[in-house]
Amino acid sequence: MIDLITPQSIIANLRAGSKKQALQELAKKAAELTGQHERAIFDVLLERERLGTTGVGHGIAIPHGKLANLDRVHGVFARLERPVDFDAIDDQPVDLMFLLLAPEAAGADHLKALARVSRLLRDGTMCDKLRGSDSAEAIYALLTQGEASHAA
Repeated sequence: MIDLITPQSIIANLRAGSKKQALQELAKKAAELTGQHERAIFDVLLERERLGTTGVGHGIAIPHGKLANLDRVHGVFARLERPVDFDAIDDQPVDLMFLLLAPEAAGADHLKALARVSRLLRDGTMCDKLRGSDSAEAIYALLTQGEASHAA
């Protein structure tokens, strides 16, 4: 996770009234972090949602896409103030979102990042802790806590 997110890529209390608005806010944050155009990021995310929802269930969405000018896979995590309808596969509203943006040529790196995020967010205890945290620092610490011990 440390290679995907930084403390700056965490939105602790995202205000959004809809799926579209949540994606717009994530695109805005991703644009700040990557130097890419906000509209290009948003369009990639919308295009991906048209293929099928990235709302994976249990209040979680993992919107993702590929952009030509990225140097590596970037992540943005958001905890929504109030859950929004996301057309999720279990029809539950979403309150935890992990955006992944990858270079167009990323291939396996993109899939590995998706798998890592998916594994992390399948952990119900982890999600409860994330939902209970209201600071970006606390959320970042939770998302990256296992990294140091796994590396040792």
